[in-house]
Amino acid sequence: MAFGVGGGGLSNGDPISDINITPLVDVMLVLLIVFMVTAPMMIQGVDVNLPRVTTAPLKPSEDLLTVRVEKGGTVWVDKRRTDMDELAQVMEKVLAARAIKDVLLAADRDLPYETVMKAISRLKKAGVNRIGMMTQPEGT
Repeated sequence: MAFGVGGGGLSNGDPISDINITPLVDVMLVLLIVFMVTAPMMIQGVDVNLPRVTTAPLKPSEDLLTVRVEKGGTVWVDKRRTDMDELAQVMEKVLAARAIKDVLLAADRDLPYETVMKAISRLKKAGVNRIGMMTQPEGT
């Protein structure tokens, strides 16, 4: 809206100083829609074909605790046999006496992904700081 001073109105040749915000609102709504559509894609992630590498084996440490999950679902905490449902309770007792709360997890390659993730979540629930995944060297 343009207001003139002294009743002259718009006839005195002064430029109109109004800003039309309709295009600005249109652009902002389009950007909002673009971000709403692309946000779920960023959360889900992208499938990645990871490279295969040959690495030198780590030196075994007596301080690290080893948890093994067999194909049938049996879990071994060092040399103690347990099952998946009792893993968190057993690990809490074992970790209470240990200064280093790191674990090496050895899971059978034929285990479903869900079973491995259950083991990892139970280890984290028990208070494990870091979990290392044990693998075999390529070609064996």
